[in-house]
Amino acid sequence: MSMGGMGGGGGNMMRSMRDADKVKQHQLTRGTFRRIMRFARPYRHDISVFLVTIVLAAVIGVATPVLAGHVIDAITSGKPESGGTVVRLAVWIAALAVANALLSLAQRWYSAKIGEGIIYDLRSQVYDHVQRMPLQFFTRTQTGALVSRLNNDVLGAQRAFTSTLSGVVSNAIQLVLTAAVMFSLSWQVTVISLVLLPIFILPARRVGTKLAAITRESYQLDATMNATMTERFGVAGALLVKLFGKPETEAGRFADRAARVRDIGIRSAMYSRTFFVAMLLVASLAQAVVYGLGGWYAVNGQISAGTVVTLAMLLLRLYGPLTELSNVRVDTMSAMVSFDRVFEILDLPPSIDERPDAVAIPKGTARVEFRDVRFRYPAASEVSLASLEDVATLDRTTNAPVLRGVSFTVEPGQLVALVGPSGAGKSTTSMLVSRVYDVTDGSVLVGDVDVRDATLDSLRDAIGVVTQDAHLFHESIAENLRYAKPDATDDEIWSALRGAQVEELIRALPDGLSTVVGERGYRFSGGEKQRIAIARLLLKAPSIVILDEATAHLDSESEAAVQRALAVALAGRTALVIAHRLSTVREADQILVLDGGQIVERGTHEQLYAQGGLYADLYRTQFAVAEPR
Repeated sequence: MSMGGMGGGGGNMMRSMRDADKVKQHQLTRGTFRRIMRFARPYRHDISVFLVTIVLAAVIGVATPVLAGHVIDAITSGKPESGGTVVRLAVWIAALAVANALLSLAQRWYSAKIGEGIIYDLRSQVYDHVQRMPLQFFTRTQTGALVSRLNNDVLGAQRAFTSTLSGVVSNAIQLVLTAAVMFSLSWQVTVISLVLLPIFILPARRVGTKLAAITRESYQLDATMNATMTERFGVAGALLVKLFGKPETEAGRFADRAARVRDIGIRSAMYSRTFFVAMLLVASLAQAVVYGLGGWYAVNGQISAGTVVTLAMLLLRLYGPLTELSNVRVDTMSAMVSFDRVFEILDLPPSIDERPDAVAIPKGTARVEFRDVRFRYPAASEVSLASLEDVATLDRTTNAPVLRGVSFTVEPGQLVALVGPSGAGKSTTSMLVSRVYDVTDGSVLVGDVDVRDATLDSLRDAIGVVTQDAHLFHESIAENLRYAKPDATDDEIWSALRGAQVEELIRALPDGLSTVVGERGYRFSGGEKQRIAIARLLLKAPSIVILDEATAHLDSESEAAVQRALAVALAGRTALVIAHRLSTVREADQILVLDGGQIVERGTHEQLYAQGGLYADLYRTQFAVAEPR
């Protein structure tokens, strides 16, 4: 007899045992099941057809052994018409085999359609939702943990409607039908053949407990190795290792962890194989009981030989479902836990959202106004999850205010510089304009529209930002620039690169605009990346420009090239500049000096320097250069 029908059950049962502890430790959110049902509603027709195919396949699975038993009875009956009966039964068995094959294909089709559809829906929703989370969410969250929600937990949720749902329905129906047929044929043989079942299940649970422990350790070691590789294989990490690390030490540490994973893999494989062999052994012993006891009954004329064969074949279809259904609670809870972990992300409220009645900022609007703006960064409990930060509980401490009653106006065409000591709130001020964060109190207006009342698209169109660390995706130069204007032509891109003083560099590259910039733009120098970022800004052509220390940490030659590019970028535009270099400060129409979240001085360079206050001190210590005042 083939034991193939037992294989899937063994694998699922072992997975259930490995997941059992994780399931027990996770507390489901109220209403999770109702949300899952709402989520499944678009697939209700496909799920119904899927379940029908499962039911039909289960019926065929029980019918085939019964027909096989009738074939044996016909062969041993010695009747003249037995030959025709055998042929007819064989045709029926063949027809059921074809039907079962077609049902298997149909099941796979609907399973894939439902499963992949759920994966698509979940990933799309989570990705879209995460994109709208505040910046502090990303500074606190472990990237690997977040990616795991989009991969592992989404796949776990998918199993709820494919393997878990189909397994429960299929096993339940198969168990009921098989048990009913077996008891109708010989209740004595059926009862005795099931006596061995506890001998298998009880030790299997002990094996599962040990397997769960080593699997958890394996997951932890895998996570540690992944974190190590992510850090060391990144450009910054690789550079640090080359400058300060010892390759032998790094390789040794990694090899130690890899060796432990290897040892665990061997033990896990042996536990799994031991379980599977034990399952096959118990099933085989049960079959032996059926053949022995059933054969004795058959010899004494109490049952037919065909009945013995039918009972033996059906027995294999009884043990598998029994072991599977013994873990149905863990399987179901595991799937629900995966859904719950995905819902945790979706339930985090995005701090930046577009209001239903949002209005578009008129094109060309170039006036910025701060009205008594106050701001504090949200507490960890407001923007993150403990599970994403790998901590027991989130910090609920209310953060101190960063801005305290800031008011100023940038008129169209003006250049206003923000200066002040580190931590004064300069970068925070600039991020409130582009609505990276929303004010805690007060308002920020672009034109006459409060940015919280503006459509996000119109706000992005109106404002362009160049940061200190100009980020470039690991894509071509053209794709990086078209991120600002997806429909930009090559001519428009070259024009932007020309204005950013970087056209000659890009044309000299073998692949030109198709050149892949490398991870985070490490293929280019700091000054070259800044000029490409400025080209991206020029391509977008916003009416308001924000420069967040765009020339910081550049050498003199690179700074000069970036300054020439900035001169083009700022021409005719309103600019809010977090100043780092003297040239930018001196050319500003107005300088705002921030300290402790408040504007403590304002005026032109000459006015503020003459006052001899904080600006004068900053100028002498941070901005002073050899050129005369």
